[in-house]
Amino acid sequence: MKVTIAAIGKCKKNSPEKALIDEYIKRSSWNVVIKEADNSNQEEEAKFLQSVIPSGAKVIVLDERGENMKSTELAAKVEKWQINGCSELCFLIGGADGHLQSTRDRADLLLSFGKLTLPHILMRAVLSEQIYRIQTIIAGHPYHRV
Repeated sequence: MKVTIAAIGKCKKNSPEKALIDEYIKRSSWNVVIKEADNSNQEEEAKFLQSVIPSGAKVIVLDERGENMKSTELAAKVEKWQINGCSELCFLIGGADGHLQSTRDRADLLLSFGKLTLPHILMRAVLSEQIYRIQTIIAGHPYHRV
């Protein structure tokens, strides 16, 4: 599985969040790449996010209005996509003002990680861990214990 994380805002190279993101990406057997753009206005952010979506990828937009799922439910959805021929996922993390409707409309899944507000860089670390967790759930690895 190839996974693209497209995000607004840049992660500092030597930050603790970057170290955590790198650790989970290193653990993953999936090919995970991160594409970043500087913060600007919502229209420019939407243009960037939509431009990096790989052709044929399932698009998961992280949005406060999205569905709040258990990790096992998200893994089941991803596994179903895989069974149906999907080999690529693209997660979109918007800027401080969130996503425009045009970006939400592009989603195969609107996903919320809860009602808490998290810094966007920390959200990438949480998402990186969840991508690894999804992979281990699908593989039946004991990392995720129910």
